[in-house]
Amino acid sequence: MAMSEAGSVPRLGAEVLERGVRFALFSEVAERVEVCLFDAVSGRETARHSLRQRSGDIWHDTLPGLSSGQHYGYRVHGPYEPELGLRCNPHKLLIDPYARRLDGGFEWHEAVFGYERGHRLKTSSFDRRDSAPHVPRCVVEAVSSPADTRPRRAWRDTVIYEMHLKGLTRACPDVPERLRGSPAALLQPAVLDHIRGLGVTAVELLPVQYAISEEPLIRRGLSNYWGYNPLAWMAPDGPRLGLEHAGELAWLVDGLHQAGLEVLLDVVFNHSAEGDETGPTLSLRGIDNSSYYLLDPEQPARYLNYSGCGNALRSGHPAVARLVVDSLRFWAEATGVDGFRFDLAASLLRDRSGRPDGDYLMGAIMNDPLLSTLKLVAEPWDLGPGGHRVGDFPAGWSEWNDRFRRTIRRFWSAAPGQVGDLATRIAGSADLYAPARRTPTAGIDFVTSHDGFTLRDLVSYIERRNAANGHAEPDGEAWNDSVNCGVEGPSEDVSVLARRLRACRNRLATLLLSRGVSMLLAGDEMGNSQNGNNNAYCQDNPIGWLDWDGREDPNRDLRAFVAGLIELRRALPALAADHFIDHDGRRSDRPGMEPDYALRWLKADGRPMLAGDWYADAASSLLCEISDRRQPGRILWILNAGPETLSCPLPETAVGGWRCRLDTASDSGFPDPGSAPLDGKMNVAAESVLLLVEEST
Repeated sequence: MAMSEAGSVPRLGAEVLERGVRFALFSEVAERVEVCLFDAVSGRETARHSLRQRSGDIWHDTLPGLSSGQHYGYRVHGPYEPELGLRCNPHKLLIDPYARRLDGGFEWHEAVFGYERGHRLKTSSFDRRDSAPHVPRCVVEAVSSPADTRPRRAWRDTVIYEMHLKGLTRACPDVPERLRGSPAALLQPAVLDHIRGLGVTAVELLPVQYAISEEPLIRRGLSNYWGYNPLAWMAPDGPRLGLEHAGELAWLVDGLHQAGLEVLLDVVFNHSAEGDETGPTLSLRGIDNSSYYLLDPEQPARYLNYSGCGNALRSGHPAVARLVVDSLRFWAEATGVDGFRFDLAASLLRDRSGRPDGDYLMGAIMNDPLLSTLKLVAEPWDLGPGGHRVGDFPAGWSEWNDRFRRTIRRFWSAAPGQVGDLATRIAGSADLYAPARRTPTAGIDFVTSHDGFTLRDLVSYIERRNAANGHAEPDGEAWNDSVNCGVEGPSEDVSVLARRLRACRNRLATLLLSRGVSMLLAGDEMGNSQNGNNNAYCQDNPIGWLDWDGREDPNRDLRAFVAGLIELRRALPALAADHFIDHDGRRSDRPGMEPDYALRWLKADGRPMLAGDWYADAASSLLCEISDRRQPGRILWILNAGPETLSCPLPETAVGGWRCRLDTASDSGFPDPGSAPLDGKMNVAAESVLLLVEEST
């Protein structure tokens, strides 16, 4: 029998109390809410209880005698009028949006749909079959908070390594076979040594939230390997990643912290796995469809779809904003993670009609005493009108800078007219961030990510090779700004391989020596290839797993080069300083203060760049001279994407001359430090990057 708790407004979800378990669920439209209890072994439903208390739109009650480990789900009784956006169906067992653990698998069965799929009225019909045998059950979970071991590294000192928790180690020969692909594999000494040896400071994990695979993928024998299709926002994904509960992730995070690495989670709040109006009724749709989702104002039976996945969460609604904030706090408190990357975050800024308006949710996050101290990263776009919002997020956020990605790719693929934008990007993208008084670390610079070509494929394929995904129409980005270095796909030609190696070095050097926060895609340091697939979201197989054999191939192994670049970045703080400077050395973001650095842009002949030079189609090289007024020694950075060797006059020096610290055309990428200083002129090989430092003595 339920225990009365009149006057109490509980926290949402299932909370373990001394006297039992208190269940609480938000729904504006419900007429009655039942919690269903299940036997943990047999899966048999053992009892149903109506939640007797209602505080505002929160339905709640405490059931005595229950404790952690109890399996449960909800049934919501209420209106079923799809044409009005109302889709309650008590025959469907619903996942608690606040569930902290799910048990059992999901099966695509006709009973998981709220309507009769074969009915002539289609989505307006009403299906009375019980979906409970085909959906996972929620599990009551008491979660403790681990000690705070966060390294709390400054953004300016951060280098991110984006990785898939399973795919990183699934084919790693240095990990015992029984552990490969498991969370524990990430803490194996060989794997940790590999990551730390690169010099990166943070790992960014692709989604760990409980997700399911779309029905068409299952029919094709594939799965949603990446996990960008969430069903429960606070439950780790056991079936896909082997994370049975939050404590396992907390253990992993603590181990990475002990190794000096921060952990960012990629989180998905822009849509749910319920899809469009033809999708299943699994959770939010059956709880309160019109509160949780953005519906078409003209046709409420349909959904606004800014995610490309069928629906969009209505994050401007207080209950949805609360779900997002509570979920973030759960992961932060229960696992100790250092921050979050928000998938398609522009969708979170939309109001009920889809117009940009993110003040409500942004305010809730930025005013939270814990979340506001963590690293917050937006993927600042979605697929809706006005969805490209790079530079629009508030102070305290960083953003994936796709302008950087596009410009660096285009410059090195010899596209005309890129030099002007290249200068802006490598200097920190002041056009995007300075107007709002944000600094260069507001931008997460990247050339490759999980979404698109790997670095090796970026220099080996012009056309995507996504047939293995099984789509009727081509999927993945059509534009790639890629090159193949003379041969499409695999090649044994020595000259082609050498050119590809240099092409990889050029893009890595431009990334890791630019102002902003650098992000590497895991495996790029080993020449990992996806065989030209630029959308491997459904490839839980060798296409999507990292190929560690690249370490044995001198034409693919870039580990020492990446480590050397990151070490060089740290040794020369003028490269990564977290403020903007313009061409004559003034700080554009800190007016009235004496500048520490001066910056000059030069042409290959040593003369200053003029207004007409910046967007000349024929321009394919750029020289950047940086002076640190606090100490002697200038930096000269030369980028030559052209097909010819350049003979560049070096700026005069009072003493010492210039020493080359980086040359992507050399055998190792790093010239002998004992070589003699240079003066006069420097020959810069075609398609190469040089970095020279002025000797102070």
